[in-house]
Amino acid sequence: MHDALLSIGGLYTWLVIPLLIFIARVVDVSLGTVRVIFVSRGLKYLAPVVGFFEILIWLLAMGQIMKNLSSPICYVAYAGGFAMGNYVGIAIAEKLSLGVVLIRVITKSDALPLVERLQEDGYGVTSVDGHGSRGQVKVVFTVVARWQVSDVVRLIKMFNPHAFYSIEEVGYVEKGIFPLRQDGWGSGVLRLFRPFRKSK
Repeated sequence: MHDALLSIGGLYTWLVIPLLIFIARVVDVSLGTVRVIFVSRGLKYLAPVVGFFEILIWLLAMGQIMKNLSSPICYVAYAGGFAMGNYVGIAIAEKLSLGVVLIRVITKSDALPLVERLQEDGYGVTSVDGHGSRGQVKVVFTVVARWQVSDVVRLIKMFNPHAFYSIEEVGYVEKGIFPLRQDGWGSGVLRLFRPFRKSK
């Protein structure tokens, strides 16, 4: 009986506690990543809620670490959870696809087919003439939701495969023309978080 209790105690100390610490650390680091994204996107009511659960879970994990200072496996679980939490947080951030970005396209070839196709798909497009280091170029601007970036990049490569393009964060946008269709997982997430967005 005594040996069985020792076995259970050892299993709890060397497996259950480290596993719980690992899971807690993954969750709290992932929440921290999401919270930073919410802050940067102006979701001022949702970010504090996420922050509350983030620090609560962190305190629970640290409490278990302090109770098991003599167990090196707990330290490994804590560090491993932090590393995995960063990966999971980035994956969640990519899935959320919150915010809008500016896509700038610079091309020497005729940009009219690309502009027309973007306009057909409902994107607002501005094009201007420019002068590059190798002559005349066409500069095309469009502001799109982050989850639509892959679709726009696909069109750029389809119509102007050698075009130079850059993608930049947009902190705030007003007015403009955006596609009417709202399919895709990202659009659903955007609608879900819209009531929490900071008003300007």
